[in-house]
Amino acid sequence: MITARQSRAARALLGWTQETLADQARVSLTALKRLESESGLEVYESTRDEVRRAFERSGIVLLNSAQGVGVMLVEGSRAD
Repeated sequence: MITARQSRAARALLGWTQETLADQARVSLTALKRLESESGLEVYESTRDEVRRAFERSGIVLLNSAQGVGVMLVEGSRAD
């Protein structure tokens, strides 16, 4: 599962706006804004999945462990 902070951090690594991510993930901008909100708004799991897949296609690895969560951009895999 992707968190709001992971989504914002991954976008920053890629230099993407919310509009770019919504387009790449084929989700509505409103749904993406809900996902990235810190207010705990409900988001469909399918929206989270589409966003995660869009990031993964662009070289982002989502990190989740007992120590915390994060993101990593794998060098050479970024699709510009």
